[in-house]
Amino acid sequence: MTMSLEEESRLLYGMLFSLKSFSNRISPLDVQEGVQCYTTNKYKMTLFETPTSLKFVCNTDVNAPGVNEMLQKLYTQVYVEYVIRNPECKPAEPITSELFKAKLDETVRMSPAFSSKAA
Repeated sequence: MTMSLEEESRLLYGMLFSLKSFSNRISPLDVQEGVQCYTTNKYKMTLFETPTSLKFVCNTDVNAPGVNEMLQKLYTQVYVEYVIRNPECKPAEPITSELFKAKLDETVRMSPAFSSKAA
């Protein structure tokens, strides 16, 4: 079964919303942190959420190192630099900047998580 990118995005958002809601109910004192990582025996989903509720999500191998750091770097060194500071990028619109896409790809490929092999 194949699904469209929009369907996949909705499914992922629903899963993140449910996991965050569940974790807030289990640990109401640690609401700021919420879900950061969800691991199965086949993959690991890591979430980095900014103070403005912007979410960066990465699915990796369960043994991939440095994913949190990579997501933080994607936000501070790629998203902020090439989207927020770009007057041509409009809030709530799809990001069309080719420079952003190139820097995103470069940062991910340089991450230890990208080059790690499953154990």
